[in-house]
Amino acid sequence: MRHLTPRWIIGWLVLASVSASVQADALKFEFAAASAETYGLPHDIVLSPGRELLYVADNANDRIVVLEPRSLRELGRFAQNEVAEPHDVAFDAQGRLLVADTGNSRIAIYAVDGVGGRLVGTIEGRIRRPEGVAVHPDGRVFATGAASGNLVVYRDGKVVDEVGGFSSPHDVAIDATGGVWVADAANDRLVRLDDALRVTAILSGPAYGFSGPRYLDFDPAGRMYVADKYTHRIKVIAPRGELLQMLGGPGSGKGERVFDRPEGVEIHGADMWISDTYNNRIVRYKVTGMR
Repeated sequence: MRHLTPRWIIGWLVLASVSASVQADALKFEFAAASAETYGLPHDIVLSPGRELLYVADNANDRIVVLEPRSLRELGRFAQNEVAEPHDVAFDAQGRLLVADTGNSRIAIYAVDGVGGRLVGTIEGRIRRPEGVAVHPDGRVFATGAASGNLVVYRDGKVVDEVGGFSSPHDVAIDATGGVWVADAANDRLVRLDDALRVTAILSGPAYGFSGPRYLDFDPAGRMYVADKYTHRIKVIAPRGELLQMLGGPGSGKGERVFDRPEGVEIHGADMWISDTYNNRIVRYKVTGMR
């Protein structure tokens, strides 16, 4: 198993140009909708390939919930008693839903048919309590082990690579250039690896003020949106690494621009969905000012 570069070398890899240049007028966020508050610590969220449904990892209720994306009205649920403490959800090229089935230390694979889902397979091996899952364009599946402190890569259900040295890693996401981003939550940082799993960037320190970053997504311009749990904020980061602005915080709450320990974020077009986790709801914002 490979390991991350030792801490005494990491400083050379951090993006030197980063500064806390928060541009309050770069993007505007308008509160658009909120779901019912009937969910149990909802974690990551993902749109269906056709963008007509929103799937939620309903963590404390051990299930997947399906919402109508605009109104956030519940349409259905599945996987009850088949998954335990699900954290992350992602679609593969075949339209199957991959679930980080944390309590069962596996990735559960579901064939989905609208608001229903049928368990059709699992991926296991070298990972304990996975909390993040992503599918690379070449078909490889990446998963993070929160308890095993690693990133494991699978092809056709078999382990083909592994990187250790993380601390309670959560999300793993693939950017438009094929870069692999890991939310190294307990180390309060984001780590980017290239296709060969070599570290190419680390975002950490006062310039970002991360405190338990969880799940993330990208807009078409390459900006990264990070649910930073303990600052109660969504942080927007430019493709070159600058912190652009923040939504929410500084303290927890429940309202149109405040959250309580948010964990999940999904963005498509001018819409952004957030798992307002400890308020047990999903919220939607309209985003303007994108270029």
